[in-house]
Amino acid sequence: MKNFVILIFLLFGNTNSTIWGPTGHRVVGEIAEQNISKKTKEEISKILDGQTLADISVYADEIKSDDRYDKYYSWHFINFDLEEDYSESIKSEDGDLFIAINKCIDVLKSKSSDNESKAFHLKLLVHFIGDLHQPLHLGQKEDRGGNRINVKWFGRNTNLHSVWDSKMIDGYQMSYSEMAYNLQKSKTNKSKKFERKDLNRWINEIHIHTNNIYKSLDNTSLGYEYQYKNFDLVKILLFKGGHRLAEILNYIFD
Repeated sequence: MKNFVILIFLLFGNTNSTIWGPTGHRVVGEIAEQNISKKTKEEISKILDGQTLADISVYADEIKSDDRYDKYYSWHFINFDLEEDYSESIKSEDGDLFIAINKCIDVLKSKSSDNESKAFHLKLLVHFIGDLHQPLHLGQKEDRGGNRINVKWFGRNTNLHSVWDSKMIDGYQMSYSEMAYNLQKSKTNKSKKFERKDLNRWINEIHIHTNNIYKSLDNTSLGYEYQYKNFDLVKILLFKGGHRLAEILNYIFD
């Protein structure tokens, strides 16, 4: 009976999600995998011992249950006001998503980093680029990026953050590989060379979507209409996240 109760909680009770769901993260990883250079792919394969970017894309969430990694919790998001520019905002003393991505890049580019450290920070980087492209990871501190904004999704209690993390993606009923394939077929992207200053631009670009999500929420009973109006943006951001991850990885390894 105890195991049954635990299973029910895992399936239905844990609504305070703070991530793209696993499918979203794997889509970002798979798209990146298809767009990195041959040299980058070879270097990554050495570091990850053959694991794919999709395989390791959820690692940063899996370690949350281990208190040895508590210091990385704040690396998954940035909290700043809707009308603020990130560069002008008060930064978290514990670090944030911008600081985390730069730290991962530094470790991976450093010739003094050992393989264990590179593998760890590569796994984090893949995940954090996914997090960056979920607009509520750039949400308001007072509601924990929409986690404290209670809504109903097709009549069931959840929160706004969870709707953007996983509810809309799961409702699409595609595997991560199917979604990645379809996004690649339906959208085009011009590959660019990554520069560090791009991160600030991406943050401010995505924060515009964050603003729109907050300001357009005029009904807390969400379903088909909300999915119809917003899922194209989810797909665009997953697509951009995958290509931008590829750009960063090529910058590091190619």
